[in-house]
Amino acid sequence: MMLPQGYRFAAAYAGIRKVVRDDVALLVSDRPAATAAVFTRNLVKAAPLVLSARHLVRSKGWSRAIVVNAGNANCATADGPQVAARTARAVAAALGVREREVGVSSTGVIGVSLPVETLVAVIPGLVAALAAENFDAAARAMMTTDTVPKTAVAEVNCQGGTVRVAGMCKGSGMIHPGMATMLAYVFTDAKLGPPEVRALLRGAVEESFGRISVDGDMSTNDTVYLMANGASGITEKQKVAAAVREVMIDLARAIARDGEGARKLITIDVAGAASDRAATQMARAIANSPLCKTAIAGSDPNWGRILCAAGYSGAVFDPARVDIDLNGFAVCRRGRAAEFSEEEVKQSLDAPDVSIRVSIRGKGRGKARFWTCDLTEGYIRINASYRT
Repeated sequence: MMLPQGYRFAAAYAGIRKVVRDDVALLVSDRPAATAAVFTRNLVKAAPLVLSARHLVRSKGWSRAIVVNAGNANCATADGPQVAARTARAVAAALGVREREVGVSSTGVIGVSLPVETLVAVIPGLVAALAAENFDAAARAMMTTDTVPKTAVAEVNCQGGTVRVAGMCKGSGMIHPGMATMLAYVFTDAKLGPPEVRALLRGAVEESFGRISVDGDMSTNDTVYLMANGASGITEKQKVAAAVREVMIDLARAIARDGEGARKLITIDVAGAASDRAATQMARAIANSPLCKTAIAGSDPNWGRILCAAGYSGAVFDPARVDIDLNGFAVCRRGRAAEFSEEEVKQSLDAPDVSIRVSIRGKGRGKARFWTCDLTEGYIRINASYRT
């Protein structure tokens, strides 16, 4: 895996998890990196998010490191802010950087105090172990109910050389971001300034992490970071932006595919809406519908549930102009049932990848793509005993 120049990673077990498995990751740029982040829109925000946002303001968009822990969200506790601040101070001291250049992220159970002593104790070892080769280990350390680590890379050939982009994320449940997902970190060695990184991140997030849902629950810890450290010395904004979007979309799709208890990735396309916003409303409603998701879980071509969800989405359209296709099979035309082989469509829906296409006849040009997963009994099993 060819990673961006100038980044190193490390992972360790701090005893935060109940099982012995790495639960802390350290992500470091060897030089100051132009950095932007977006955080959850949930009114209830975990302490690390509040601190990290403050640090980015104080540093004017420059950072050196992010420390991530899994197993505890550090949210809704009396000592949460102090724990986050102490963690950042410990990392800054060990690296010899400014405290405001350190971001902090947490994921896990809400309302339980994070054992800061065990977390701080492993930081010197993390710093000593920093290496580019630990990229995958860091991605694994931040997993909670994820079944697989999620990483993606892209490479851009430019006139002056090569720019690389790499990303890692975690997320499987409590996924319904208005802007992000649980935790995601994207790194590039392109030479960009903080304003350029902020603009790039906003656009890429909307097309990726802003278009996925697993269960309709927005986390208190949703975070996406983008760092550009300039190690390549190359600035080609358009090519870099395309690569960043590619990496973020790959990561977002990986989260939807790995939804808790999921067996199928569902891609929803809406076309012909009055606007892109209206198309997104419709796609999001379909993606969040338990009835639509369970129908796909059972390979049931119940297109009426899809039309119903689009109808309550808030988007305005004429139901008599709606066509629906499942895996390329016409199941609804002009808002009524089309002739199709129930058995043939059902068999196609047994596949691990399912496509839903909703098209509105007429002059509308609004379109949107959204990703979700099926809803199975596995989701209930995982979340009925998450704390125990």
